[in-house]
Amino acid sequence: MSAEGYDGRQETIRGLALPALEVVANVYSDRDYVVRFEHLEFTCVCPKTGQPDFAKIELAFGPDRLLVELKSLKLYLNAYRSVGIFHENVVNKILDDFTSAARPRWAEVTGDFHVRGGIRARVVASYPLTRGQSAPPSRTRSIDDGGGTA
Repeated sequence: MSAEGYDGRQETIRGLALPALEVVANVYSDRDYVVRFEHLEFTCVCPKTGQPDFAKIELAFGPDRLLVELKSLKLYLNAYRSVGIFHENVVNKILDDFTSAARPRWAEVTGDFHVRGGIRARVVASYPLTRGQSAPPSRTRSIDDGGGTA
């Protein structure tokens, strides 16, 4: 299948307006710790077929001065239900919006998408990364069980 069938379907994703991620002050910003969120009922829409895609979205980060308020995160993630978006773009858009709002020390977003056509997709995007680095070695996980190294 050629890319022509997808032309014009993803160019506006970076500028897509979604509900704002609200932040609150982190009173423990002097401490290094990890926060992990899992959204087990994430849905978006295939931009080609219009069929729903289902996933577990995992967000792990090292907070700095700000934390994300959970209700705003829930509303933000649920807003994807009607968005036609590729799996890779979902994960990268979430990472961009989250890091823009919360300014964490580091962050990693994982989209574990349900099997479609016999193919399971797991997309991982991390911040900060240097160009050409695919993922921080300490946070890379297997597609099978979320543990170990890839």
